[in-house]
Amino acid sequence: MIVSFCYLDENAKEQESLGREERNTSDDGEDRGRGGKKEESHWWTRFQDFPLDKNAVWNLGVGAAGMASAVLYFNFREKGVQISWKDFVHHYLSRGLVSHLEVVNKQYVKVFPAHGNYLWFNIGSVDSFEHNLDIAQQEIGWDSTHKIPVLYSSESDGTLIYTVLPTLLLVGFLIFASRQGPMAGGRGSRGNGNPFSMSKSKAKIVKDNISVRFKDVAGCEEAKVEILEFVNFLKNPLQYHSLGAKIPKGAVLSGPPGTGKTLLAKATAGEANVPFVTVNGSEFQEMFVGVGPARIRDMFATARKVAPCILFIDEIDAIGRKRGKGNVGGQSEQENTLNQLLVEMDGFSSSTNIIVLAGTNRADILDPALMRPGRFDRHIYMGPPDLKGRASIFKVHLRPLKLDSSIDAEALARKLAALTPGFTGADIASVCNEAALIAARHLNHHINTKHFEQAVERVIGGLEKKTQVLQLPEKTTVAYHEAGHAVTGWFLEHADPLLKVSIVPRGKGLGYAQYLPKEQYLFTQDQLFDRMCMMLGGRVAEQVFFRRITTGAHDDLRKVTQSAYAQVVQFGMNEAVGQVSFDLPQQGSMVTGKPYSESTAQLIDQEVRLLIDSAFKRTLQLVIDKKEMVEKVAKRLLEKEILDRADMVELLGPRPFQEKSSYEELTEGLGQFEEDTSLPEGLKNWNENKGDEKHPLFGL
Repeated sequence: MIVSFCYLDENAKEQESLGREERNTSDDGEDRGRGGKKEESHWWTRFQDFPLDKNAVWNLGVGAAGMASAVLYFNFREKGVQISWKDFVHHYLSRGLVSHLEVVNKQYVKVFPAHGNYLWFNIGSVDSFEHNLDIAQQEIGWDSTHKIPVLYSSESDGTLIYTVLPTLLLVGFLIFASRQGPMAGGRGSRGNGNPFSMSKSKAKIVKDNISVRFKDVAGCEEAKVEILEFVNFLKNPLQYHSLGAKIPKGAVLSGPPGTGKTLLAKATAGEANVPFVTVNGSEFQEMFVGVGPARIRDMFATARKVAPCILFIDEIDAIGRKRGKGNVGGQSEQENTLNQLLVEMDGFSSSTNIIVLAGTNRADILDPALMRPGRFDRHIYMGPPDLKGRASIFKVHLRPLKLDSSIDAEALARKLAALTPGFTGADIASVCNEAALIAARHLNHHINTKHFEQAVERVIGGLEKKTQVLQLPEKTTVAYHEAGHAVTGWFLEHADPLLKVSIVPRGKGLGYAQYLPKEQYLFTQDQLFDRMCMMLGGRVAEQVFFRRITTGAHDDLRKVTQSAYAQVVQFGMNEAVGQVSFDLPQQGSMVTGKPYSESTAQLIDQEVRLLIDSAFKRTLQLVIDKKEMVEKVAKRLLEKEILDRADMVELLGPRPFQEKSSYEELTEGLGQFEEDTSLPEGLKNWNENKGDEKHPLFGL
């Protein structure tokens, strides 16, 4: 990766957080100014995303109509007037205005006059009501032939409906959600809305409509050959069966992010004439117990139905982590899912004719039982591409771009490959896309070399901030800081060649010096020491010219400290500590204890401090000796803001050490200029089915 030393601003994070608060405040003000339209639009969007089909709308309509009818009936039906017992006796019974009475639910009595609406009054009990009614009629003087007829009935007053209605609404909503929501396994699932379809696998069977092919995958030829062998076995099985060979059951594609693991799997799906079953590891993780193992079983059952096939599990570390860590009181759901996967891949359940591919960025945390031969036989590491691999990847991504007619695509790919050491395939794709965006931003009809150079800087250093104007004292400090880096590296033998130095703010840095590291995998102690001195050049220049130091060297000091500890603790490059190696704690990991004693820890700290101090003293002496050159570069930076290699040669003269910068120079001694894409003899016709070698078991 290109090494760039940025002059960091201590208040960058604080300014960034303040900027976010100001943007949030302005956004809130705009929302209030629009009268809340943004919130209404957001609510309506969420409503539109809720899954509804014709049957669901019909059921909702019928339910709503029923509830509305019940509410209307109980609220707008004819209601009587409540009276007391005395009013009933004196105003109605004694005057002979009552036609009949009706005792309802043994709780109240309806009084039906000859004309008008009914009246009603409450009663304590039926017996007391009948007794009081007889006494009242006797006092009036009525005999048994003139007694008022009394009827008994029971009816609902709506209280029960109002009590049960919330429960009915809740149950109805849960049923609707289970039929339409995530519990149904997604729309169009094989469960047809059945809540028990949660156990169905979410694996997708891909047979066509895949645009990615093996020609679109570059920079990982060894991994491609391994995958080609799997595909060739499925197409031409007798080529292997005749020799007694058995196809490996699976392969794990591991490596850093962006190296092409998923892209290679897509190319396999696009090239293979066999079904390609794909699933993500996180789709087996649910809050319900037993869902993960059930989905594993269903996934392999689906694969067996379409066998021979290729099954690809992306991000398998979601279910394949080592067992026995972080679980108290029994196995977790993730372990049960892993156990089921182990059984399906190798156990009493056979998975014949199913090749399992898996992709992960963390192969080190996978369970050993999953990685053993018989399950994942092949472990394919896909690291960052080398120089030739990057050139091949650039050729793939330059193919669809509209380049300037004067540009040779092959020469441009080689030049960009030399400028981007350490880049992954994803980084290279981002560079090509960013170059096209820059050309379109300036209304250019073609993409030229300058656009690609700007794209490389954009990917490495971040967005250029032309509106961030520095005060003259700060700008002067940044210029001398970057000049210290540039001059120190120029006169150190093992420092990387300088490509560009700038004091234009980019990303979080106020300036940067861009170098061109070599394609190197082994480093000596002298080489690491020269790199430490180069990183300290900015801090030393500040101290020499201003007699004070600033916070701008924070990133440089962090890298120097990491390099010093790595030399003493990991690489065994210190005589006092000895030929030992301990693992340094990874970023973000919890440190529970050190693998060495307290006295050893003190010795390590002491040796690291001595190493950094010696590097600082050497850099200080170099900057003092080259003080005039540092000042000359700093003043030119204040004038032009950006200096390239030609400007540095003009100011400092040719670099006193031999260096390589072009693609041809860097590939010298590595054989041919291009990546070796030749295939073994048995795989040259991998894409052709040999009709006379069809195997009845495969049916291909």
